Amino acid sequence: MNKHLTLALAGNPNCGKTTIFNNLTGARQKVGNWPGVTVEKKEGKLKFRDYDLTIVDLPGTYSLTPFSIEEITARDFVINERPDMVVIIIDASNLERSLFLAIQILELGRPAIFVLNMADVADAKGIQINEAKLSQLLGLPVVFTIGNKNEGTDHLVEAAIDEILRFDQGKESRPIRYSPKIEACITKIQADLIESGVNMEGAFRWNAVKILEDDKVIKTRLQEISAPAAERILKSAHESRKRIQTLFEDDFEIVLTDDRYGVIAGIVKETVTNLAGKRIDISRNIDLVLTDRFFGIPVFIFFIWAMFQLTFSLGAYPMGWIESAVSLLSSGLEKFLPASLLKDLLINGVMAGIGSVIVFLPNILILFFCIALFEDTGYMARAAFLMDRVMHTAGLHGKSFIPMLMGFGCNVPAIMATRTLESRKDRILTILMTPFMSCSARLPVYIVLAGSFFPDRAGTVIFGLYFLGILIAILSGRLFRKILFKGEEAPFIMELPPYRIPMVKSLVIHMWDRGKMFLKKMGGVILVGSIIIWGLSNFPRHLSYSEDYDGKIHSVKAEYARKIESAGPQAAEALDQQLALVLADIHHKQARERIAGSYIGKIGKVLEPVFSPIGIGWQASVALVSGFVAKEVVVSTMGVLYGVGHEGGEALEKALKKSGMTALSALSIMVFVLLYVPCFATVMTIYREASAVWAGFNLIYTTMVAWGMSFLVYRTGMMLGAG
Repeated sequence: MNKHLTLALAGNPNCGKTTIFNNLTGARQKVGNWPGVTVEKKEGKLKFRDYDLTIVDLPGTYSLTPFSIEEITARDFVINERPDMVVIIIDASNLERSLFLAIQILELGRPAIFVLNMADVADAKGIQINEAKLSQLLGLPVVFTIGNKNEGTDHLVEAAIDEILRFDQGKESRPIRYSPKIEACITKIQADLIESGVNMEGAFRWNAVKILEDDKVIKTRLQEISAPAAERILKSAHESRKRIQTLFEDDFEIVLTDDRYGVIAGIVKETVTNLAGKRIDISRNIDLVLTDRFFGIPVFIFFIWAMFQLTFSLGAYPMGWIESAVSLLSSGLEKFLPASLLKDLLINGVMAGIGSVIVFLPNILILFFCIALFEDTGYMARAAFLMDRVMHTAGLHGKSFIPMLMGFGCNVPAIMATRTLESRKDRILTILMTPFMSCSARLPVYIVLAGSFFPDRAGTVIFGLYFLGILIAILSGRLFRKILFKGEEAPFIMELPPYRIPMVKSLVIHMWDRGKMFLKKMGGVILVGSIIIWGLSNFPRHLSYSEDYDGKIHSVKAEYARKIESAGPQAAEALDQQLALVLADIHHKQARERIAGSYIGKIGKVLEPVFSPIGIGWQASVALVSGFVAKEVVVSTMGVLYGVGHEGGEALEKALKKSGMTALSALSIMVFVLLYVPCFATVMTIYREASAVWAGFNLIYTTMVAWGMSFLVYRTGMMLGAG
């Protein structure tokens, strides 16, 4: 290791930085100007053990944003001169204010330590800081000093040298992570910088942040190095800034500042106790209840329960309107199209499949609206904070709960969101747990079955399923941690952003962005899946039926025609209704026999031994297998297999009950849908984010858990006489 080291002291004005500088250097210091600028430069020498140390006192500043020459000088020295260590002097009695600069210095990616100066003043104010916890969270040493009494100075230097040694051995700075939307922008620009091959001073991530912040100095440097690359990167940054502006109706800099203060709030909440005289604001007053260790969890559970109640009850009205529109369109096709295979495909394939699913669009949109509401108000971060203690039972921390909570919307972006977790073990463990979070694609299945068999308690049943998913995820995580991912838990900082009043525009954009994914599936995988299921259920075309249905229909019509002819007007009307019911029953029996003899019926018979022990008939088993493509296909497959045609959602409910499905078997199906193998897109995302081995493991494990839990539910219900 080099025996000549440079330590740069950074901090706010009046944090005691100059006092510590004087303690370190004594009379061995000189004062001049920084090259090219008029800012005073203080530099001193210190002999410590075998090391010759150069101590540089950087200009005091509250930020590294290039608004003043002091700010530019401080950050340029750290980036360009690359000191061996940045010693961040923090006023321990005003931790929050000091941390804003400290967070930005950490973004520079240089080795650093925290010096909590004025420790005696903090003690006098009743402020207690857990330096061990702070050190663990930030991944750097934390030292207490009392500058005006020259206490802790030797410890400061010793800790700085030890940290330099650790970096020489390969240690890297732990990056500060922000909210998913900001992180997505940073990741994009960082990737653009790396891909362009532009060699700028400083870490790629820091340069990406500065470009997004519209930092004029960094933009000018980028243009000087490569104008073509600068044009592409700045255009991409402009689009990202515009996106943030659209979502939050605030500049990127303001949103990022809020995120930084959110990180600071998380650090303070984790490390500071007895904070006398702290600033009381609305966010903290709300947090007194929402993050309380006793009241916080019940409040969180209530919010989730209310979300599903709202999704089911409020969504019922527009759902009925869409159902009527689908029925009207199908009836129109029935009347105007001549009898043909194409007509059967359109009505019993396309309309029965897509129509069975599209009616749930309002429910999906309401669910996404509620999730966006949680995110935009800042409550999502509080939920993760609350779940920290629960997640520790699975060997994880609250930060892992954010991707899992996102899984309520869609598992694909939720799994991608695990990139914000520093530990690879934590990432893979969270990835394996996330598919148990019931995504919105499963919601149509719950609404059909819960609405049919538990009409008065549908919202509560759906809430129970989501809660079961969380429970199974945590138990699985605990099992995996003990067997597959042994080792210490990684520390984390939970960002607690200030509460915001959500903007309707932002909520609608979030809701619609996710709703579009659902609609795209309508014209893609669900349409194709419905056509395939229709084809498999309608071929071979020529079957040998157990009886002559056409002849039976003809004789029944003739018999009722004679009765109607001799009956009076009122009796004739009653006979007409009776005839319709008899004919419907015959058609239903013929359709069931036709589907049973079709290719899909044969597939169902092969699957029947696997699913019958858990109370699932062959039609539902085929629907569940088709759900591997996309969970919405389960409902569209049921719509085709149960022959609801153009009769709407109520017809599917009646067909399910008529097929012999009971409330217990419906519950077994819902549990299986909740837990079994995620959709193909999710499996491929696990493959990309983890590996083929983990994707295969997840596929097998989730299906085994699903079958086992459904068996437990069904057999327990049978023993209790609920079947």
